[in-house]
Amino acid sequence: MNSRERVLTALNHKEPDRVPFDLGGTVVTGIHVKAYQALRDYLGLPRVEPKIVDIFQQIAQVDDDMLERLGVDVKNVSPRSSATFKIEIKDMGDYTYFYDEFHIGWRMPKDGGWYYDMFDHPLSGKITEEDVDRFAWPDPLDPARFVGLKEAAVKVAEEEKRAVVVGNMSAGIMEVFAWVRGFKDYFSDFALNPKLACKIMDRVLEMKLAYWGKALEILGDTIDVAQDADDFAGQNGMLISPRTYRTLVKPRHKELCDFIHSRSKAKIFFHSCGSIRPVIPDLIEIGVDIINPVQVSAKDMDSADLKREFGKDLTFWGGGVDTQHVLGTGTPQQVREEVRRRLEDLMPGGGFVFNTVHNIQGNVPPENIMAMWETLQEYGVYGK
Repeated sequence: MNSRERVLTALNHKEPDRVPFDLGGTVVTGIHVKAYQALRDYLGLPRVEPKIVDIFQQIAQVDDDMLERLGVDVKNVSPRSSATFKIEIKDMGDYTYFYDEFHIGWRMPKDGGWYYDMFDHPLSGKITEEDVDRFAWPDPLDPARFVGLKEAAVKVAEEEKRAVVVGNMSAGIMEVFAWVRGFKDYFSDFALNPKLACKIMDRVLEMKLAYWGKALEILGDTIDVAQDADDFAGQNGMLISPRTYRTLVKPRHKELCDFIHSRSKAKIFFHSCGSIRPVIPDLIEIGVDIINPVQVSAKDMDSADLKREFGKDLTFWGGGVDTQHVLGTGTPQQVREEVRRRLEDLMPGGGFVFNTVHNIQGNVPPENIMAMWETLQEYGVYGK
């Protein structure tokens, strides 16, 4: 069974030969550049200059020699968000900074910075619906986004025989709304100006539909997984009420899912951190096939409970090891025990792709990463 067959079998809720493994298949299942460099050194792989595939989170591209060494089953071929638009990193004293194609400002401390954080939101403050129309939104059909997309996907699927993952052109509908408005205005709009909130989300949805229409036309049946995201939960519950989600956001998520499903056979991978338990049935109803990161340390997100309640409808992509309390600061033995527990909970019957809970952070020692991987190799085999 090759990697693509393994992933597709798992996504169809059947048991392959072993649990599929993802590292770097999306920008939420990857590895921070500092941890990546340390892991390469630990494994004795040649020194390379890592390529950053997500500048905001400082996520490294996983090179082919690492993919082979660890037996990674999936690969990302997404166009980057900055197509013709080019990010220019500038100096602002103690920080470096840049503006993205949504005109959002991001900065990172020069001394010890690990990520870029937002500091400037272009639609913050008092605005009107006309301001939303006048805003210089990115062009989703910029031809530069799609150059080489088909060829890259065919190479991964037919030559490398890995599952093909393609992401959206931007963050999620809610996320873009939050980032262009700023979080104070974002949360206020849901309660005090829902018409404006819907206006912005509809503009983002329109952009996403155009992007996916073109991408799926190009890719055909080569795409296996279509990835999107919207972080709407925290450690202990939803960031907006389930009622607000169902009223204002869910119809837009459904339109996006319906659009993708109507134009491809791809499974829809949906990322949201935190305690999303109250709306998991809603995600199933609108056509989400895969949830990620499966934050097992959040409220009501126990892996055994989730598998029992939703395992027949959803694939769990992630949840393989707790990253808040174990992977970064635990011992290798604690990592092994955690991985074995999550495998026992999530792997029966298929419907599980192994990955950490979100990206491997920069402080995770390579010994813990390899303890995770070795445990997966030992216990993530079906039919033993």
